[in-house]
Order: sequence, then structure tokens, then C-alpha cells
Amino acid sequence: MPRYSDTEYYMTTQSDTFDLIAYDLYGDEFLASDIVELNPEYAGELVFDAGIELKVPVYDEDTGAETVAPWRRPI
Repeated sequence: MPRYSDTEYYMTTQSDTFDLIAYDLYGDEFLASDIVELNPEYAGELVFDAGIELKVPVYDEDTGAETVAPWRRPI
């Protein structure tokens, strides 16, 4: 069962990486695996060129708290 409720599209910029995209969108680089899972054709890419359209997950409001380390959660 995916941890996300829907997907949307993200257009890469030069030098994007999966973990950088996850951090920029969700504040958590460890969610990069979900982006890779949605884009298996790019799983081998380390650094993206600009203009590649990737599917990215849309998380439920409460999903983030489960994936962020306790010391990084807001008080």
C-alpha cells in the first residue's frame, strides 16, 4: 500500500537528483525512494538534465510526521 494518496508531475531543473527533489518538495530526502518507485525508467539516473517530467507522490497531511526523525519534527 503506498504511503501517498495521489501523484502529480514535477519538471526537473539542471542537476536535480531524486533526493534533492524529495527534500525540496517534502523537506525529507528519505522520501526519494517513493519518487524512484513512480519513475522506474529513471532509476539509474544520478543527476537529471532540465526538462524531464517525473511523477511525484502527493502525501496525506499526516504522512510526513511518520517519516521525519523525532529530533527533526516541529515542536
